[in-house]
Amino acid sequence: LCRQYKGGMPACVRAMNARAKALGMKTARFVEPTGLSAANVASPEVLARLVRAAGANPSIRAYSTDPEHTVRVNRQSIEFRNTNLLVDKSNWQVTVQKTGYIAEAGRCLVMEAVIDGRDVVIVLLNSWGRLTRIGDANRIRTWMEANRASNAG
Repeated sequence: LCRQYKGGMPACVRAMNARAKALGMKTARFVEPTGLSAANVASPEVLARLVRAAGANPSIRAYSTDPEHTVRVNRQSIEFRNTNLLVDKSNWQVTVQKTGYIAEAGRCLVMEAVIDGRDVVIVLLNSWGRLTRIGDANRIRTWMEANRASNAG
């Protein structure tokens, strides 16, 4: 998107930072749009705000939770598979999500899901194993369901 943004990459990054500020993401700072730079900075609290905002967009919700998607580029089909295995599990209701990895941040997962009838945002950063973030999300869900009475309200 930033390649096609009016004013190019610098203007797009400025717009990203302005939108973050408008969303109340006071400590967020973006230097490029891919998320692959360690110079992009966001706290777990700020990422939770971003998940909520992204979840308000029906296209982002749909594409981010699609288990797989094929895109035609010229005459070639390119297949994308979601690295959040929970989007394809019948016992999970993930409404919006994003996985990511860079060496400095480790494997990360941010998502909103319906757990025990409630919209819950989960932010997992620096998971050490390929599937650790998925296991951690499952453990959070299990804990929430087991502690239903004390979590009410």
